[in-house]
Amino acid sequence: MNTTCLHVLAQGRTIECKLGANLRKVLLQNDIDLYNYGAKVINCRGIGSCGTCSVFVEGQVNEPNWRDTTRRSLPPHSPSDNLRLACQTEVLGDVKVAKYDGFWGQKSQTVWTSKG
Repeated sequence: MNTTCLHVLAQGRTIECKLGANLRKVLLQNDIDLYNYGAKVINCRGIGSCGTCSVFVEGQVNEPNWRDTTRRSLPPHSPSDNLRLACQTEVLGDVKVAKYDGFWGQKSQTVWTSKG
């Protein structure tokens, strides 16, 4: 049983989670505003097909899987954006998370950062 306690910094809060925790679940379970606009209602619920949970992550996470890579290769995303789908991201160390504007979180204006 792995009891490693890691920290996710998002929207000015420090959230504890276990090694390998799904970033989307961690954020939503702690009332972090993961989705912009109508994406709060219209999203794929974590299967990696819509791309609305995209976030910028600093820290140790898993390598992008095929769902993450495939969805971010399609507009309005771009593989060069340095974003990750929270639903396809496992927390492997302490991380800082930021959310950008746009329905898919793909634009350049920051909505929130790890500091608030």
